[in-house]
Amino acid sequence: MGETGRKTGVWLEELAVPYYIFKDAGAVITLASPKGGVVPLDPKSESIIVSTSTTRRFQKDPEISAWLSHAEVAGTLKAENYDLVFLPGGHGLMWDFPGDESLTLLLEEFYRLNKLIGATGHGVAALLSLKSKTGEPLLKGRQLTGYSNSEEKVLGLTDIVPFPLESSLVSLGAIYRKGPDFESHVVADSNFITGQNSSSAKEVAKQLLICLKEAAKRTAEVVY
Repeated sequence: MGETGRKTGVWLEELAVPYYIFKDAGAVITLASPKGGVVPLDPKSESIIVSTSTTRRFQKDPEISAWLSHAEVAGTLKAENYDLVFLPGGHGLMWDFPGDESLTLLLEEFYRLNKLIGATGHGVAALLSLKSKTGEPLLKGRQLTGYSNSEEKVLGLTDIVPFPLESSLVSLGAIYRKGPDFESHVVADSNFITGQNSSSAKEVAKQLLICLKEAAKRTAEVVY
């Protein structure tokens, strides 16, 4: 966590909740990260204080430990092989996602193929680097949300995170939408579905599946 000496990583709830929503719907899931290998979880998110039935299910799942230790390298994946991409949050992503070239190229490929891109909380930071074919920020004029400045302030992390996510989104021309601090708030625009924080993970995952089914239905209606 910057220069504090504290560990951070992915926020468990934002990984576990969508994981089971996708898996229980029959999805085949690939875990990937910029460097691959072990995906670190934020220790605070593993605490019994913030645990839920879903995070406890995740922690006790015999398949999860090996799964979290063998993430694919994002740069080796092809968007054409997937229906959607989901970017969970957690403060660690503020350092690892923005500016990672391989992840940026993969996400731009998802966008060009008109595939769904979901993100929650700090995971939205991965979208900051995306560019259109003309070189303009891909988020310009898009309505979306992500971890807010006020939420960082409440946690006392304003001066610790490398940049304020909300302000960075606005500076790129994005239309930032905010709900109450730490409550679920989801915004959909084009093929982007974003959630403000960990409380939004469930709704983002559900909306991604709904949009995926609607897209499949539209495709089926024109095939003859």
